[in-house]
Amino acid sequence: MAANRQISSKVPLLGFCAYGSGIGKTTLLTSLIPVLNAHGLRISVIKHAHHSFDIDHPGKDSYRLRESGAVQMLLGSRHRWALMTELSRIRDQQPEEPGLAELLPHIDADLVDLILVEGFKSEPIPKIEIHRPDMKKPLISTHDHHVIAVASDAAVATHLPVLNLNDPEEIASFILNWLENRPKLASL
Repeated sequence: MAANRQISSKVPLLGFCAYGSGIGKTTLLTSLIPVLNAHGLRISVIKHAHHSFDIDHPGKDSYRLRESGAVQMLLGSRHRWALMTELSRIRDQQPEEPGLAELLPHIDADLVDLILVEGFKSEPIPKIEIHRPDMKKPLISTHDHHVIAVASDAAVATHLPVLNLNDPEEIASFILNWLENRPKLASL
């Protein structure tokens, strides 16, 4: 996919990106999601992990079944379901990091109004950059035209809207306005 071509989706995508971990992306999202829910939005999240992870634990049946060699393990109850796919068992070599376009089809678009994407800073989607000037990192928005705003805990020199990182209501208002005024994609 061309680096500048935006990923399209039936449901609006909005990324949250920053240089490095520990900047506050997850903290922001955990305070922002309830505010967006209060405005009637159903939210899904796709989060990038830079490491191996498990959603179940050694000793649990689902873990034992997956570890025994299952390519996929779907665990379901009346409260939730989760699907684990072992990519190394379906690919001949060491699997590459999945891109957002590869993960996106696994979200049920009929259940949500907005998909928030944490990480995936290089993906061509609209993004809010999390920036803390004290961390001495450059702005992503200086070279990524997909960044539509910067959320910061201090003043930032940019041509983009600067949102108060510590005010989820302000960020939610920006997102609601963006959703209302963004160009609508042709029906997929």
